[in-house]
Amino acid sequence: MNQLPVRRVTLADKPEWLRMRMQLWPDHSAEEHLAEMDELLATGEDQPVFLVLRKDGRAAGFLEGGTRKYADGCNTSPVGYIEGWYVDEDVRLNGYGAALVNAMENWARQKGLSEMGSDTWLDNQTSISAHQRLGYVEMERLVHFAKKL
Repeated sequence: MNQLPVRRVTLADKPEWLRMRMQLWPDHSAEEHLAEMDELLATGEDQPVFLVLRKDGRAAGFLEGGTRKYADGCNTSPVGYIEGWYVDEDVRLNGYGAALVNAMENWARQKGLSEMGSDTWLDNQTSISAHQRLGYVEMERLVHFAKKL
């Protein structure tokens, strides 16, 4: 397969980026997404957002990344981290997700980082499988609890 075009997101990409963010995180309002997107655009190099394009130039997915002080299973600090990763359903399993992760991993390498971390929900088998296909190893499973007092 030819290499898929991946580039950094720009202000002009906000409508498509918002569309995909609403698919990935539907419990948040458009206003909440837009505020976070503006913050990410303002941080520039520290929290990259990558966009992968279809052959016709339309967006097919995005990846929001950055660094964290640590990640489960990693031995170095800081580590590169995949904060959000989405690919449109109609193009999944066609290399779009891999192209995004590759761009993020290259960014991390350029920053001198030697490890990557990521996470997903326990019931998101699509994401778990995608991570595993790209060489990510599950480190642990976690259930969070809360109680109102």
